[in-house]
Amino acid sequence: MTRMTDVLVESLRAQDPLPALVEIARARNALEAETEIQVRRARNLGVSWHLIAAALGVSKQAVHKKFGRGLLRRK
Repeated sequence: MTRMTDVLVESLRAQDPLPALVEIARARNALEAETEIQVRRARNLGVSWHLIAAALGVSKQAVHKKFGRGLLRRK
């Protein structure tokens, strides 16, 4: 099975660099927004900061610093 990232990278490499950079910026912004949504969902379900950090491949301190403050418990 091909991963979405592999397909995205292959598509980007087929483009000229400047349009590819625009697409990378758009994807990064969309993924950051989606990451915040998924972290909020996980916290609303009672998932620990430790498990969220492990899923994101960062330290508990890093994920809590980035998402802990101001993370409203909304669905």
